[in-house]
Amino acid sequence: MANTILIGMQWGDEGKGKIIDVLTSRAHIVVRSQGGNNAGHTVIHRGVKYILHLIPSGILRRSKVCVIGNGVVVDPLALVVEIDGLRKLGIKIDKNLLISDCAHLVLPYHRILDEQRELRRGRIGTTKRGIGPA
Repeated sequence: MANTILIGMQWGDEGKGKIIDVLTSRAHIVVRSQGGNNAGHTVIHRGVKYILHLIPSGILRRSKVCVIGNGVVVDPLALVVEIDGLRKLGIKIDKNLLISDCAHLVLPYHRILDEQRELRRGRIGTTKRGIGPA
């Protein structure tokens, strides 16, 4: 079985999401392996605009299995909002979305820690979503 891995070499918007969208059409399983909901990308699929933060864009294709992997920092509240938003747009999410039991969780105190560290050190530019402390 062949695997394709996309690795970004920058800290931000370098177009990884767009490349993944192209590769997803030929994949069976789409895995997000790192990051959190501090960023995301916009996908236009079949003329509909979707904004994704945690869920791999393969979720927009009916036959794909999507995995939120070990290295992803999952904010459960943000994940529920994203799932609800996708469902409202007609995307089916059930057994086609798997979440690793080793993924990191953002809990409320992580957001507070993030904000306090930002205040104490001076502005370093975090999103204050608790991703760093988690």
